[in-house]
Amino acid sequence: MILAQSSSGGGSPLLLLMLAMPVVLWLMMRSQKKKVAAQQAQQRSAGIGDDIMTTAGIFGTIVDEDEDEGTVIVEIAPGTRIKMIRAGIARRVEEEDEYEDVDEDDEATPEADDNAEGPFRS
Repeated sequence: MILAQSSSGGGSPLLLLMLAMPVVLWLMMRSQKKKVAAQQAQQRSAGIGDDIMTTAGIFGTIVDEDEDEGTVIVEIAPGTRIKMIRAGIARRVEEEDEYEDVDEDDEATPEADDNAEGPFRS
């Protein structure tokens, strides 16, 4: 009887962990489903004339689509077209996206006279 009374409640942290795990997993799955739904909506909304980037990182313009097969024809260079499934569209490219990293102040102007000897001058 003495041994039974002196036991500490060691099962409560384990019980708390067992109850918290399903809640955490449910929250993770819910956010993942939202991301997948948003990606699929973006793929379905891309139409003829839209500039896109594929999941492989190829940029192009949708020139034709076949809704029955779920495919699109993408022109990646003048006269070069590829047929791909809609699921291969990573995102639509807006005009601002292409040039957002370039600033006029960041452009380097080559000055041949100043760097003739490199960074170490005597």
